[in-house]
Amino acid sequence: MDTSHTSTPDNTPDNTVEKASNTGLSKGTLVGSVIAGLAASACCLGPLVLLTLGISGSWIGNLSAMEPYRPLFMGITLVFLGLAFRKLYLVPQTCAVDKPCAQPDNLRKQRIIFWLVSVFVLVVMSFPWYGAYLLD
Repeated sequence: MDTSHTSTPDNTPDNTVEKASNTGLSKGTLVGSVIAGLAASACCLGPLVLLTLGISGSWIGNLSAMEPYRPLFMGITLVFLGLAFRKLYLVPQTCAVDKPCAQPDNLRKQRIIFWLVSVFVLVVMSFPWYGAYLLD
């Protein structure tokens, strides 16, 4: 009989919190950085996407309502990316030997995803500076 799914004495609330902090914080910071990065570039990337889809009109010039909040969203993005970097590289991994977070392959995959997301977010976030050259 397989007893791997039964409750064990070491399944304490401390282990549950530790597991949640190992997996949830990394995913949460990456998702948060993507959302904040997209919000930071919404004022400039939105009209370009609409024009690419063939939607045009004089009202597209009024889609810059988010522009005053752009520095705030950029700061939030950088904070989330910094938290994800800290979690993946600076904080020692603490989890039980039999947990998925203890496998080096999972950490390597998380780091690869972190760098892919970081490059994507920084490209999207810096769009207002190079977007004018694409439209000329």
